[in-house]
Amino acid sequence: MKKEEIKARTIEFVKDTLAGDGSGHDWWHVYRVWKMAVHLRESEGGDLLSIELAALLHDIADHKFHGGDLTKGPAVAAAFLREQGADEALIQRVAAIIGEVSYKGARVADAVSSTEAQIVQDADRLDAIGAIGIARTFAYGGSRNRPLYDPAVPPVMHHDFESYRKSENPTINHFYEKLLLLKERMHTRSAQRIAEERHRFMELFLERFYREWEADGQA
Repeated sequence: MKKEEIKARTIEFVKDTLAGDGSGHDWWHVYRVWKMAVHLRESEGGDLLSIELAALLHDIADHKFHGGDLTKGPAVAAAFLREQGADEALIQRVAAIIGEVSYKGARVADAVSSTEAQIVQDADRLDAIGAIGIARTFAYGGSRNRPLYDPAVPPVMHHDFESYRKSENPTINHFYEKLLLLKERMHTRSAQRIAEERHRFMELFLERFYREWEADGQA
């Protein structure tokens, strides 16, 4: 099967699978990650088809919706690509990238084994910060019935994936437990440059959030 045909079928598969998602992990999240990954690849290199397919399939079975199972996503992606007649070496590359994408906690080291994985992980994390990242964070928190903020509940710097995935802390805590940490955890120089501005936007948002929370009367 030709590369463009595999990609087209993958797009339709992802659209169908993620239809109706309201948690911020919908097709348009995947679309942005895909486009950003292609953009980063222009500067960073790497195998384009592996990057595109991994970006498109990275949330096809996200652990957050499958009981914390980090193997589900790579397995679903591999099974789909195998059905399309993709080359086995390509399937294994894509599955490996998907298995390395997820954030696993503030004190859990990132493990990526290739330039392609760095690019897809960076692209996914860029969509978790800035204006879109803020919107997605509250969409996900709402989908899990989490409060916006509780001053009595401090952020937790999780030391392992299990405690991170089981956390039910208020949505604002997620900024400190993940989002504000991502700028320093970008792998590629291209992503690092983009992350700077998006990080500052989140800082400004939080400053305003706390002012309004206290109803201090400022505009």
